[in-house]
Amino acid sequence: MPNAFVILLHTGYGPTHYDLMLCAGDALATWQLPAGPAGLPVGRDLPATRLADHRPAYLTYEGPVSGGRGHVRRVDRGTYQRLGGEEGRWLIRLAGEVSRGRFELTRLDAAADRWRLTRLPEAGGDRLAGPEIPAR
Repeated sequence: MPNAFVILLHTGYGPTHYDLMLCAGDALATWQLPAGPAGLPVGRDLPATRLADHRPAYLTYEGPVSGGRGHVRRVDRGTYQRLGGEEGRWLIRLAGEVSRGRFELTRLDAAADRWRLTRLPEAGGDRLAGPEIPAR
């Protein structure tokens, strides 16, 4: 069953970046990215930082962030499916207005919340694919 996702452009608080937010139960699992995933070629990756979960209100919110932490503008939204993974790894398929395809989020360093987002090829029967795993 697909879940909602959103990608926000976050400006005015540190370097301009993108926030990838995946609906996971009552919260949005969130990663900070230096660029949006839509233009990422197959086999290439982006560094990602896992942030604290965010409120579901960010699925539709655009505007100033409380505490003087800049401004967010939605650049993509849609649904995603979690196709597999385990602790420290999310295999997902995005079906957004702009970002579409299979991606893998892999934790590189738990202490620093450093991750990597990699675009995967679309391939039926890929050994990485498996039964859909419900969001937590």
